[in-house]
Amino acid sequence: MSSNFSLHQPQDKVSVAAGETLTLICTTSANATAGAVRWLKGLGSENKTIYDQRVSLPRVMRAVNGSNTDFTIHIRNVQPEDMGTYYCVKFVKRGTGQDEVFKRGSGTEVSVYETTLVPGMVTAAVVLCFLLLLGLFVALCMYRRKHQGRVGSPCPTRTVAMGSFSSVPLQCCAGTPGTPSEVLDAESSHLPSQQTSKEENSIHYADLQPLPPAPRRSRSPGTAPTEYASLRVAAK
Repeated sequence: MSSNFSLHQPQDKVSVAAGETLTLICTTSANATAGAVRWLKGLGSENKTIYDQRVSLPRVMRAVNGSNTDFTIHIRNVQPEDMGTYYCVKFVKRGTGQDEVFKRGSGTEVSVYETTLVPGMVTAAVVLCFLLLLGLFVALCMYRRKHQGRVGSPCPTRTVAMGSFSSVPLQCCAGTPGTPSEVLDAESSHLPSQQTSKEENSIHYADLQPLPPAPRRSRSPGTAPTEYASLRVAAK
């Protein structure tokens, strides 16, 4: 039995996703004593042999086949039940033919996480982004509708004097006639008919009277005399 034998298991903790491949590293020195190197899950009476040089699980394979110093293994398609602590152990044979633990590694604690957590988080993020975009769209629509309502709001009331009538208030708003004449027609249609007849009777007479003769002046031949007229209106 060699006292210079060494065994190195460098991994303290390893985390792997379900369905992925787990790699467990173990190396030994070249001057090994007679006996097998095995990978065990757990210690004591409840340990389970994962790999030895003669028997291994169907999902377990050596990283370097035939090596006497590299006992690194790969476990494919890891499942949640594969969680636990794994030990790389060197055994020796006693005179009775029984295997006895000669040296073991410090152990590697393996944890397995579900890959379905990642798609779930992605889905939640997508839904959140969609809700934010929807809220932004609704806010934009409300802002545009409010802005259009302000543009179409009524203008300040203005008054227009119409002849001898009293001042008539005019107010422009959405849906009212667009031209001034239409506005005046709409307002005048509400005035009493008697005011119209009164306005029609406000002119008494109109006559033309001759102008006093203008002083004669010399004018050039071919110039026609000019007539002037005056219009006088009397109102009540």
